[in-house]
Amino acid sequence: MTPEDILTGPLLERIRGRAAGYDRDNAFFHEDLADLQAAGYLKIFVPAVDGGLGLGLTEAAQLQRLLATAAPATALAINMHLVWTGVAQVLAARGDSSLDFILQEAAQGEVFAFGNSEAGNDSVLFDSRTEAVPLPDGGYSFTGRKIFTSLSPAWTRLGIFGKDSSAQDGAGELVHGFITRATPGYEILPDWDTLGMRASQSNTTLLDGAVVPAERIFRKLPVGPNADPLIFAIFACFETLLAAVYAGIGERALTLGVEAVERRTSFKNGGRSYAQDPDIRWKVAEAAMAMDALYPQLSRVAADVDELVDHGSQWFPRLVGLKVRATETARAVVDLAIRVSGGSSYFRGSELERLYRDVLAGMFHPSDDESAHNTVANAWLGPLDTP
Repeated sequence: MTPEDILTGPLLERIRGRAAGYDRDNAFFHEDLADLQAAGYLKIFVPAVDGGLGLGLTEAAQLQRLLATAAPATALAINMHLVWTGVAQVLAARGDSSLDFILQEAAQGEVFAFGNSEAGNDSVLFDSRTEAVPLPDGGYSFTGRKIFTSLSPAWTRLGIFGKDSSAQDGAGELVHGFITRATPGYEILPDWDTLGMRASQSNTTLLDGAVVPAERIFRKLPVGPNADPLIFAIFACFETLLAAVYAGIGERALTLGVEAVERRTSFKNGGRSYAQDPDIRWKVAEAAMAMDALYPQLSRVAADVDELVDHGSQWFPRLVGLKVRATETARAVVDLAIRVSGGSSYFRGSELERLYRDVLAGMFHPSDDESAHNTVANAWLGPLDTP
């Protein structure tokens, strides 16, 4: 089965045809989601015996790259569901069945989303500003503010985490669990009015005593970096699938740039095509070479996750390095495509204009540029000396 067998030409064209309208209206991609659900797309990682596609991260990344060439914001939001189902699959492949229920519920049509990001929390998964209060029955009550909650209008299962400051003799413990759409104690704010990636509707979620019952608490981890397989699985799926989306943006921008160059003609050069202009050709070549370097890196990292390759302490540098390479490459390629396409790309409604806004979101996803470089430097040079 190829990506084109799942994301067929007609399906992609329908999705592409709706992207500009969603962006213009700042609207969620309800029709895209319905089409993708009908195609079994949200069951990429669900085993075939359970009605899913039974694919791995390699194929999922290829699919997300292809989807992003049509609608980046749709692909970015779908990523959040695929990250959770991917985490469950990555853990299961390594003998950890703690999140098998995610695959079982995804097979039944449930839609998963991430409620982890917090403003001002640069520790990301290693600490939390959300309060998790233990309850007598083993559940927890969560109170805090989560940002960038993609799929806000559609999720039926939201993964959240917070800190139980009373645990571990006051050192604190990070508690992970899931709420459902019917859980009381949360509010979705209609505050997603952004420069780009508008259809993702990644609204702020306020947790105000939202209770996760004991059976939906799936991890308790110490505060700070740790080697729990859950952390690896989240980073592996999040960074790889994120890189795939931005690779798709770069791929589409290059295609649009080439089409524009072949279409445009030079008045001062007697109507010759800009495809014959050496300076323009250099820019197109620069964009193409940048993309050519990204594709194999994306494929190799995804394949290494699927093949259970043990990179030890080098795994996180590989993952954050891929994310930075993908987002920065895509941004550079979109810029080059706009440069060779002329002033028409500056007008509202141009696809390149939309891609230019969408691609900027890449700098805000974890791991950011500074954090990624720190991770890689520590892997190669060791941590900074303390005074």
